Parts: sequence; C-alpha cells; structure tokens
Amino acid sequence: MDAGLREREHSLTLKVMRLTRPSLYTSVPVTNESQDLPGNTFEDAHLSDITSVKGLSTFALGELFVLPQTFGNIFLGEVFSSYVSVHNDSNQPVKDIVIKTDLQTSSQRLTLSGTSNMPVPKLDPEESFDQVIHHEVKELGTHILVCAVSYATINGDKMYFRKFFKFQVLKPLDVKTKFYNAMDDEVFLEAQVQNITSSPMVMESVQLEPSAVYTVTDLNFIPADQKKDVSGDEAVAESIFGRGSYMNPNDTRQYLYKLTPVQPTYKNVKVANVVGKLDIVWRTAFGERGRLQTSQLQRVPPPVLDIKMSIVQIPDAVLVENRFPLKIKLRNTCDRKMELKLFMTKSKDGGLMWCGTSGKNLGPLLPGNSVELHFNLLPLAAGMQSVGGLQIVDTISSRTYELDNLAQVFVYSSELSPFIHQSKR
Repeated sequence: MDAGLREREHSLTLKVMRLTRPSLYTSVPVTNESQDLPGNTFEDAHLSDITSVKGLSTFALGELFVLPQTFGNIFLGEVFSSYVSVHNDSNQPVKDIVIKTDLQTSSQRLTLSGTSNMPVPKLDPEESFDQVIHHEVKELGTHILVCAVSYATINGDKMYFRKFFKFQVLKPLDVKTKFYNAMDDEVFLEAQVQNITSSPMVMESVQLEPSAVYTVTDLNFIPADQKKDVSGDEAVAESIFGRGSYMNPNDTRQYLYKLTPVQPTYKNVKVANVVGKLDIVWRTAFGERGRLQTSQLQRVPPPVLDIKMSIVQIPDAVLVENRFPLKIKLRNTCDRKMELKLFMTKSKDGGLMWCGTSGKNLGPLLPGNSVELHFNLLPLAAGMQSVGGLQIVDTISSRTYELDNLAQVFVYSSELSPFIHQSKR
C-alpha cells in the first residue's frame, strides 16, 4: 500500500499554521491622460481594485491589512508561534491521541510540545484538539517543524503519521564593532547596527553588558538637565536618535560605549581582552518583539609597556608665543621598581618648546604607582601642534622610553584671537 493511500485512511487530519500579524498593502494608482494610448485601461483597473475609493481613484487612501499566505520571513531572535490543530474527519471516535511537535535544526532537535504524558482521551467525529506553541529562534538556516500524531481507532488499531514543515531563519541585523584604546586603560566600543530586513523596525534598546573587569558608560544618551522643565517634572535623559529610533531597511546606527577597567589591566591582561556582549531588542511595524545577543566581544589589547602615560590637563587652544601648562601622569605598569630620570628634547615638528630643566630626577617609582608631572610649553608656530620630545630613562635597567605624540593642541595667531574667545563663550 502506498503512502498516499495510507494517509487517506487516517481518521485524523493535521493542520499547522504560523501565527503572525498581517502585513500592509498600499494601492499605488497609475494614471494617464485621456488622449494617451491606454485610454481608460488604468482607470478601469484601478476602480476594480478593492482598495480604491470612489471619486478618489488617483489618491491612495490609507492601507489595507493582508493576511499571510505562507510561513513568511522568520528572523533570528524573533518568537516563532504556530497553531497546531488535529481534527477528526471520520464518522467514528478515536482515542488516546498523542501529539508531539519537534523543531529540527542543523545542530539539534528540540521538543516544543507533547501530550505523551497526558494523551487526549477521546475525539468524537467533527471534534478537534488545538494547541499553540511558541519558540524563540536562536539559530540561522533551515528549520524543520516535525509534527507527529498517534492514536487508536475504536477497534483498537494503532495509527501513526507525521508531517514536515520547512522554513528558513534569516539574519535581521548586521552588527560590526570597532575598539579604540584611550588613556588610563579606557576602551571605547563603536557598534554599527544595520537593518538588513525588507521592513522597517524600531530599536527598543541596544545595551552593552560588560564583563566583570569593566564598567560601562552608555554615550548614546543626552544627559538630563538638573533643572525641571515647564511641567515641573524632572528632565530625563533622551536618546541621541530621538524617542522613536525608527530604522528603515538598510539603515545603519552607530552606538558608542566607554569601558573603564575595575582595576589596572596590567594585573589581569588576559581577562581584560573580553569586553562583554551586546543585547539588542527591536520591534517590527506591528510591535512584534525580537532580541539578539552577541557572543562575548574580544579586543586585541595594545602592547603592555613598562610605563603608561596619560594626559591630566591640557588646553584645547593656545595663543602663539604664549606659554601654557601641561599635566602628565606616569604609571609604572611593570612588576619591578624604577628609578626615573626625565629629559626634555625638541619635538619632531618643532612647533612647541619645553620650558624647564632637562635631566631632572623623578625618584623611585614602585610597581603600580604613579607620579604627576607639571610642565610648561612655549608654542612657536600656529596650527595643530603635536606634544612630544620627552625621554624617560630608568637608571636601574638603563632603558630609555621615548614619549612622542602625547597630545595635540591648536595654536592660533593674534588675528584669530577674537574668534577663538567668541567660540568659547
């Protein structure tokens, strides 16, 4: 007996439908002049459309809901909902109905529902047993929904059949990350999130969950003012993308986060390479929620030097031939004691000159400790000038450390002085 004949002998029928929201259909009218070749063809076709409005044939008035005809697109991170119905089409009752629903992926087989522990005792003719299953999709690629039904006829015959439903899970977002190393072991993470679906979406939240060695500062919000607004309520921080955070297909958003180490990274370099993971939540046009969480993001840390330098204070703009102050912090990041000596040389471009005595002894510096240095520089030329030309010599190990490109400062002439002061105000 062939499979087709065997299936027709079953008393039960199985129907599986995906539960999804309808889509929007917009009528786009196409018109022409009456003397043109098509004549009234476009007008007649448009009037026969159910979306057209009498008297407004050339105006697309609103949109219509269209019920889905297939499984449609299913994206990673969304919740797949399905309606499973077993109906008794025969004229005799059946008993001990067991329904099992599995989801087969490329890597595993998941059981979504099953009534093996509590079988349906009986289904009379024209009766049905319905259930709704939900599953958050966490894998890309081909998925197969396997629905198996077993039951017993009134004569005691054991019957069994299965049905398969194949669908593809697509990638909704493209996430790219970049790391920027800053002073004091701080790390800036730039996350580029792109909507690669064919429908708009609203980004509900894009958050960075840091690892245990970092604390995170979200730089994607405008700080709230301390004063109250007109209504008397406290002002709250607002997203730099606005309240809606609406993203059209192929739109890209850039999010920025600052990561500060809990303790100096030289004590735990390997662990500091693991930054954290992004948690992204969005909603589709009809409010359906989706969520993605990236794997642990890892960065390639800069080489660990024996001496770590950071700028404490430097002006943004200075007047040419006017001395300005500079504060630098030096930290011993190695595991040995240092005896430091400071030498000041001319910077490579020659735009700045150090003011002070070169060859000064800085004294001992223990591992993990830091010392703050105060300098004065004299700008000799206008333009963007680089601060450099420092040499640190460890007299114990006889090692010399060159400190170049420490920072940049804008040097302006006296002619630009009124404009600079006006911009500062």
